[in-house]
Amino acid sequence: MAWDFETDDEFAVQLAWMRDFIDGQLIPLEPIYDRLPRDEWRVVQAHLQRQVKERGLWGAFLDPQLGGQGFGQLKLALMSEVIGRCMFSMAIFGVQAPDSGNMELLAHGATEAQKERWLWPNLRGEISSAFALTEPFFAGADPTVIGTTAHQDGGEWVINGHKWFITNASVADIVLVFAETNPEGRPHRHASVFVVPTDTPGLDIERDIPTMAHPDVEYGRVGNHAELVLRDCRVPADHLIGQPGDGFVLAQQRLGGGRIHHAMRWLGQAQRSLDIMCERAVSRSSHGKLLASHQMVQDYVALSHTEIQAARLLTFQTAWKIDKHGAAAVRADLGMVKAHVSKVVLAVLDRTIQVCGALGYSGDLPVESWYRATRFGPIGDGPDELHKSVLARTVLKRYRPVDGWPSEHIPSRRPAAEAKWAELSRLAGVPESADTPGEH
Repeated sequence: MAWDFETDDEFAVQLAWMRDFIDGQLIPLEPIYDRLPRDEWRVVQAHLQRQVKERGLWGAFLDPQLGGQGFGQLKLALMSEVIGRCMFSMAIFGVQAPDSGNMELLAHGATEAQKERWLWPNLRGEISSAFALTEPFFAGADPTVIGTTAHQDGGEWVINGHKWFITNASVADIVLVFAETNPEGRPHRHASVFVVPTDTPGLDIERDIPTMAHPDVEYGRVGNHAELVLRDCRVPADHLIGQPGDGFVLAQQRLGGGRIHHAMRWLGQAQRSLDIMCERAVSRSSHGKLLASHQMVQDYVALSHTEIQAARLLTFQTAWKIDKHGAAAVRADLGMVKAHVSKVVLAVLDRTIQVCGALGYSGDLPVESWYRATRFGPIGDGPDELHKSVLARTVLKRYRPVDGWPSEHIPSRRPAAEAKWAELSRLAGVPESADTPGEH
């Protein structure tokens, strides 16, 4: 098996351009980004997106036949790490959630007419989308149980339900709604996906929910999470994606590579946080010496660097496996990556805040806002506990129970060990001895 930890020269140039572009054009805007006039920002955003498109880096997560670049997950992982350096750079590169996942779903499940209506405009950045699965009164970790229903009435589907924490619903043009259509198909063939334009009568965006990241919520802000209610909301029959009952199959199209991209963006953020920690450590003195000379701070730096590098390799290996075998073959690996990296980034952010002290805790550095936003990582896209459970069950399938002593029980193994020693001694020509191992 050949191993190569270098990317090709041509792609390395693209990665270098991405980093220069993000560090030079986007990161400088961070201190005022939230105060930029939205109309003016849309003009500037389009200007920046054109530069990305000219480099052939727009919407790179899709296959070429679906309008993307066909880079494969390993290259996308490297791109995502760079994109993670700035939280709003995802929209500049056309890989922002939930649009990216929705586009993958539509790319695999929509008809050509549906693609013309929703996928291509979404890919071009002309419309935005949301994905409505989570509900307030059912566990988000168990999407096999949902309360939203859809039934057919002539040439329309009538949808009723209550959705909660739906990212970008208050700014989206369309919402992909997960609803039960086939109760007899539970647990995995009962739900379907419908495209519901946000101006459809019966779809009410109740509010944007205050969060740890944005406790003083401003309605209609990109990145918000909305509560919405569907009351006899009617959509034409051709707004169903795929066939009735295909919901789970389609939803899986959103998750495979997306977990790799999330993880690498987190690691890009973690590395930037470590940079802040290290700069502070070599600049600030305490008790007569630099923070960098204190062993506790050295431990923070070493541990953070080690965790980031280990997580990178774990993620790269999983991306490589997807490119070789497909996402379905590495489901447990994807959960492992998501659960592990979400903890690593929070640990690094926390250590950075600690090293920077009151400054790190304050809004004068970006780390506190990163921490608040990233704390959702172990919850979103399936809680880490669920991913760990899947991973553990996958690992345990390799083992079989034994009767009596464990297979590594030393006294039980001794007779076989003595027999093996006798065999090897005879073959090697060792003179026979009356003694056996362990008699002296």
